[in-house]
Amino acid sequence: MYLCGVKNGIHRFIQILTWLGIMSVLTLLAMGVWIVVWHGSQSTESLKWLQFLQTIGTFLLPPILCAWLWDAGHKPFAWLKMDRGADWRTFVLAILIMVCAIPAINLLADLNSRIVLPEALRGLEEWMKAREDDAAALTERFLAAGSVGGLLINIGLMALLPAIAEELSFRGVLQGIFTHNPSPVTHNPSTPHLAIWGTAVIFSAIHMQFYGFVPRMLMGAMFGYVLVWTGSLWVPVVMHFTNNGLAVLAYYIWGAEEGEKSYADTIGAGTTWWLGLISLAVVITLLVFTYRGLPGYGRRTHKE
Repeated sequence: MYLCGVKNGIHRFIQILTWLGIMSVLTLLAMGVWIVVWHGSQSTESLKWLQFLQTIGTFLLPPILCAWLWDAGHKPFAWLKMDRGADWRTFVLAILIMVCAIPAINLLADLNSRIVLPEALRGLEEWMKAREDDAAALTERFLAAGSVGGLLINIGLMALLPAIAEELSFRGVLQGIFTHNPSPVTHNPSTPHLAIWGTAVIFSAIHMQFYGFVPRMLMGAMFGYVLVWTGSLWVPVVMHFTNNGLAVLAYYIWGAEEGEKSYADTIGAGTTWWLGLISLAVVITLLVFTYRGLPGYGRRTHKE
């Protein structure tokens, strides 16, 4: 058992290094292409192209290449759990969960934003706030679509592409590494809690938006559990896309004053905190329905 754990640990370490190595090379290549074509321009169009190229190079291509290397039959989409779908009711529930989760996400984000670090970490806190403000300003620039065509481009760039690419990288590769090579801690591949939560923490941290860390981490964990329950990466992809797509659509419909949050970002926070609590209860209920409605529920509960 111990030797098997050591072997799996080494194998996981090599896989993670391979993934990071390919990711680094393709990210640098993407940035190189952007510099050559756009000469480092800070225009909105140029920065959108930079985000497109970085998403492809950092999150989309590396998982596919890694899975192709790691799967003996060279079937990357099978390794990444993208070769199977799910019952249509599962997808409907997945979308419904994300729609109902909006007030809960806003409540958690509001509570997260109220965190105050100790005086000794004031410099870190100011840096975190500056990063948050920069990210918010860039997002507003991207979301400012004056036409239906601009809206569709934003949905593709900020909702569809990140949903597929980030789920491939985090739930597909990172969580998959630990699921395919279970350790003595996560020895049961049906309930890899450590892998799910570890991936969720990294998923949230890599966005470098610290005042949204908690809700993004919880969403990442939810995506991870749904992947384990359904066996299909497409379900968390649809959930991720729904979350991002609703944000893009809400900004297009309601917009926001400069430096202010849009209407959709305030539901469930502030004076409507009670809506956030109701939303959280509804989401938990829907997740239970999703879990219990999947094939093999009786067998899983008997084992657990």
